[in-house]
Amino acid sequence: MTTACELLFHTWERGEHIADLPDPIRPSSRTDGYAIQALWPAQVGQRIAGWKIAATSVAGQRHIGVSGPLAGPIFEHRLHADGAEVPLTGNLMRVVECEVVFRFARALAPRASAYARAEVLDAVEAVLPGFEVPDSRFQAFERAGEAQLIADCACMNRMLLGAPIAADARMQALKDLRVVARVSDGRDLHGVGANVLGDPVDALVWLVNELAAHGRTLEAGQFVTTGACVAPIPVVPGDAVRADFGWLGTLAIRFA
Repeated sequence: MTTACELLFHTWERGEHIADLPDPIRPSSRTDGYAIQALWPAQVGQRIAGWKIAATSVAGQRHIGVSGPLAGPIFEHRLHADGAEVPLTGNLMRVVECEVVFRFARALAPRASAYARAEVLDAVEAVLPGFEVPDSRFQAFERAGEAQLIADCACMNRMLLGAPIAADARMQALKDLRVVARVSDGRDLHGVGANVLGDPVDALVWLVNELAAHGRTLEAGQFVTTGACVAPIPVVPGDAVRADFGWLGTLAIRFA
């Protein structure tokens, strides 16, 4: 498993892509995928700043051939602030996703029983808008399969975070949040919180319990980004995107 992790990490570090992991080191189950993923922090040498969820819509799951959502870490050195210019060099996917993000005040550790919605929300410190700029280490990520994609940290790459808003009762209605993204080339794209597993909070609860099931703790201060409210937006160098998340605020990104 260490060999698989090393290969994926060095592929990411160089901005390259591979067809598949070689047969002898290729994971064959979600459990194997998460075991490889757990080795990434030691390879990267960076703190896990937060967690992401891939494939939070049925269409997205069909597109990449997986049975359900996938969880993966996002590392501190790939975080960006509102208005940042983000490179697309070495990025094969070349999309940006508008996402609802939660930051945690306290840790949620693995335990025998699943965490309920109320328990998870009670641990949330703030909610904020985010842009994810994903990528996969696989040339044909839509055919890599869920075990390899999990080992690859669920297409983790870069994340841009907006200003936090203290957690309050409005989190209960995030499924109705309207998001409008405007691209500098004139495209306007619309989405809603319900596009994320029916409700970004439901996606959040899923992530907490998925981590716990695989022995991972969601640490205090970490964030969870819950998936695309607006369909993934294709971008090229020179594009700029500004998104209006309603009461969550606005967010802007440029691509180099």
